[in-house]
Amino acid sequence: MNIRTIIIDDENNAREAIKGMLSYNFPEVEIVGEADGVFSGLKAIKDHSPDLVFLDIRMGDGTGIDLLQRLDEINFSLIFLTAYDEYALKAFRYSATDYLLKPIDIDDLTSAIEKVRKNMSHTQIDVQALIDSLKTTDTAEKKIVLKTSESIHLVKISSIIRCEASGNYTQLFFENRKPIMVSKPLKEFETTLPDSVFFRPHQSHLININKIDHIKKTDGYQVIMTDGSNIPVATRKKEILFSMLDEI
Repeated sequence: MNIRTIIIDDENNAREAIKGMLSYNFPEVEIVGEADGVFSGLKAIKDHSPDLVFLDIRMGDGTGIDLLQRLDEINFSLIFLTAYDEYALKAFRYSATDYLLKPIDIDDLTSAIEKVRKNMSHTQIDVQALIDSLKTTDTAEKKIVLKTSESIHLVKISSIIRCEASGNYTQLFFENRKPIMVSKPLKEFETTLPDSVFFRPHQSHLININKIDHIKKTDGYQVIMTDGSNIPVATRKKEILFSMLDEI
């Protein structure tokens, strides 16, 4: 089954490079249209009803986010093209939105196409989380998309009490909702969540330092969280933890 695809990027060389990589490596990806900006991109989407859109973030007449906000619904898979800085890349990770950094790496492109093939995209909610993250610099208001086999959850980062490793899975614990198990390793959440707030005191745990109730000094240092959980602190991590607490 062909994947009807549109490429929206204001750089002709970038569009040609993507088309070349797609045609050589992914024959099932059928390029049905291309555009060089927000308004031409909107027309191309309306005319071709694509299954997949590659969308540049910064273009001459606006941004990819501007384009998406002009659509009544997003009923196609979406892969952003970006050369954004680290702040924006973290927003992409919060939202679970697929993105490719320019210049595009073939392994990254392969991974993104594989997700489209498996129909893992839930673009509407992903894009809303991305917009929310880009709009605010306040960590307390930022949201993260958590996907399980049954559901998609959009939760405030500030509501996360802690994350606990379970093999290649991570279980997240919250203030006012049941835990959520996600098929991502703890390391990925350590990278994604803001390091000014989240700290890894132990190999199996990542905690929100704003949700610490108290610290016990008996039997080695242990952090007691607001949900009553008891988290061990590795000896080499004690000074880092105290330094972070001094900044609160």
